Amino acid sequence: MEYRAWAPRYDRIRSEFGFPFEREVAAADLLVSLLPSDAPRRPLDRLRPLLEGRTVVVVGLAPRTGPPPLWRLPSTDRSPAIIAADGATSLCLDAGFLPTIIVTDLDGPVPAEVAANRRGSVVVIQAHGDNRAALEEWVGQFPGGVVGSWAGPPRPHLLNVGGFTDGDRAAYLADHLGAERILLWGFDFERAAPTDPVTHELKLMKLTWASRVLGDLAREGRAPLLLWRPDGTTAPYPPGRYEESTT
Repeated sequence: MEYRAWAPRYDRIRSEFGFPFEREVAAADLLVSLLPSDAPRRPLDRLRPLLEGRTVVVVGLAPRTGPPPLWRLPSTDRSPAIIAADGATSLCLDAGFLPTIIVTDLDGPVPAEVAANRRGSVVVIQAHGDNRAALEEWVGQFPGGVVGSWAGPPRPHLLNVGGFTDGDRAAYLADHLGAERILLWGFDFERAAPTDPVTHELKLMKLTWASRVLGDLAREGRAPLLLWRPDGTTAPYPPGRYEESTT
């Protein structure tokens, strides 16, 4: 999705969660200062060859979800690309799958992401107002390919093609970069791993928004967006309809 179409939707999200935009800007500036000197100024150009024309499996970490059964996919000339949403990186590595891309805001098992990056996974690091400490701690420890992203308009070194949480941002990225189809594995918008009550409620609110923005993508995106069920079947993701008004 182009930023101009996504921006009003994110404005509604920021309003609901109370995200101060000046903190987003400060985090973005920090991320740019921490990116390696060889980080691409046009990050989408770095990522496009990895996803264009391929089946893309976006792997989430819903409770009680195992690794995606990639062996069930039809054999083609090009193997599927795997995008791990943050904590799903460990799930993929444990199953012997190396993610093509990792989308992360650095609040999951970052050492596993560093290990995958060393082996060839490209990491898309999201800057936001609440992860500046994590950016300072971890960005310099990634030894491989890294690109940046943030919640504001695209700028040198930082992309934004839509999406809110790691999982739906991964799906938006795949769609924007020309995936043939997108399979969502390990997505559950009603249950989250238990934490303290306040954090758990916030997580559920974020999952509700993730389901909404994926509905927008199903309706407006270029590639078919499919839910990949544990029994191996797929179903179209239910399309939603974006509404400007909050009333």
